[in-house]
Amino acid sequence: MDLSEDVGAFVPAAEVPETPEPDAADILLAPPAEVPWINLRDPGEPWDKRRLAGKAMRATVPHESHVVWTPPDDRPDPIGLIEAAHEGRQPHLVPLRVARMATSPFAFLRGAAHVMARDLSGTPRTGIDVTMNGDAHISNFGLFGTPQRDIVLDLNDFDEVTVGPWEWDLKRLVASIEVAARQDGIAPADRREAVLAAVGGYQHTMTELAPQGPLDVWHQAARAEDLDFTGLTIDVDSRAVITKAVEKARRKNNKSLLARVGERRVDGGWRFKEEPPILTRVDAETREAVTSALERYAETLPRERRFMISRYHVVDVAHRVVGVGSVGTRAYVALLCGNCDQDVLFLQIKEAVRPAHAPYLAEVDAAEIHEGERVIHGQRLLQAVGDPLLGWTSIDDRPFYVRQMKNMKGEIPVSCMTGQPLFYFSWAYGALLARAHARTGDAAAISGYCGRDRQAGLRESLADWAFAYGDQNDADYRALLQAIADGRLEAAADPEM
Repeated sequence: MDLSEDVGAFVPAAEVPETPEPDAADILLAPPAEVPWINLRDPGEPWDKRRLAGKAMRATVPHESHVVWTPPDDRPDPIGLIEAAHEGRQPHLVPLRVARMATSPFAFLRGAAHVMARDLSGTPRTGIDVTMNGDAHISNFGLFGTPQRDIVLDLNDFDEVTVGPWEWDLKRLVASIEVAARQDGIAPADRREAVLAAVGGYQHTMTELAPQGPLDVWHQAARAEDLDFTGLTIDVDSRAVITKAVEKARRKNNKSLLARVGERRVDGGWRFKEEPPILTRVDAETREAVTSALERYAETLPRERRFMISRYHVVDVAHRVVGVGSVGTRAYVALLCGNCDQDVLFLQIKEAVRPAHAPYLAEVDAAEIHEGERVIHGQRLLQAVGDPLLGWTSIDDRPFYVRQMKNMKGEIPVSCMTGQPLFYFSWAYGALLARAHARTGDAAAISGYCGRDRQAGLRESLADWAFAYGDQNDADYRALLQAIADGRLEAAADPEM
């Protein structure tokens, strides 16, 4: 059926079918004892009917309604929102977080998820919810190794994962493309083309996924050796960027990390090499607390993984500062040994805090779920393949999640996104975001609302929105610099810069 037919020919909004149970919120936010029983007896609505219902939503939430970004009169002070996000963090590291946010407008965008969450809460909503990443900017896509030792490209950060509108993720992605490209001096016309490519990749992929079976949707993964996304063939320059990033990722493993961050004790055993304030040793009490937390974490693993992890023992524990937005949260790294002291495993134990979008999503705000469990379930839902050692635990009543540390992980540097690679990766990230959303959202309804990538409506509207929000981000970034100059915020020297 042609998606370009008039909206008036379709099902009215009142007849939009309800989302089948269990929905994304039930899967991600419900405590284990309250997850709804799965109904395997009653058929759901056919995909083409759901697509038509999604298309009918354009009558109530037109594509053109996404164009406008004008700060509302009651918009909170962005610096106040940043200060509020610092509550509960380790005070001595907050100045380092401020310093990292102050390095550039794009770094500010990365650290200001709470600011953008508030802004997005006032924008039009289609009413189609998914398990959303919550922080889908371009630096949160990257490379990582699968259990089969392949390297894939996908979303790779899930601290803000929650249930909410699919369009909020897409808007954060296109805003990040605009901000990063603007910072790199990319011409306005090329920035716009990159944003159009991201939305086009999302539309094209969602249209492709709409009629597919859930099993087919869940099995789709972007292997680094085969990155010809439907609708786009990889170019020579983008292939070179990928090849270099993959080679670097393959060199990142437990043994190479040991050589970089480990040192021998006088008794011959391993310990972490201090690099304060980035990597610092912990006292005996903290080490014992982290080790006990890892023993409890093992209970969240499947039985076969639990058996595997039981073959290791903790050798040392350190505190490690990571990222931009996460600076100030508690994050530990544990060094474990197995068969011998050359058989090593690094686990990251990272504090999970309330997602930035929670205050603006009633169901999320009211959810009583372990925040580490939220992050891990969200990652498992959004990634096609993932870390087999994902789990969660608690330390001193604070929620944490656990994952492998830098094992075959890599990034596509934003600095490489110029020329054709800017357009290629923008399309690719839009496509990957669509795949992630389709795993728990209604791909048919979303595709019906979005239309095909050849249709200008949504693409042009979000390109206008991204440009306007880029201006907003610039203004907020200048406010941050002024707050530092006025002494309202303290910025410490960053030893990694």
